[in-house]
Amino acid sequence: MRIDKWLASVNIIKRRTVAVDMVRNGVVFINDIEAKPSKNVSVGDKIRIEYLKSHKFYDVLAIPATKTIPKSQNDIYSRETNSILIKENEDENTNSI
Repeated sequence: MRIDKWLASVNIIKRRTVAVDMVRNGVVFINDIEAKPSKNVSVGDKIRIEYLKSHKFYDVLAIPATKTIPKSQNDIYSRETNSILIKENEDENTNSI
């Protein structure tokens, strides 16, 4: 299954068009390689999404057979393994004399 379809199917991203935009803008990585919308996802892959203020990591546990799955079944298909909060650099806002 394509990465953009998988992200939307397992409810990580609400809409497929948003998933395509995120992939095209270079914020989605599969096994530490920048993904393209047509890249296929396999069981065991590690997905990283780089948001503006955080990074989220997911393990692919299964590939859904349908276009969407109930939110109650998210843990069957993906597992969030880690999140990193990125702190803003406070030194950039201070003036040096």
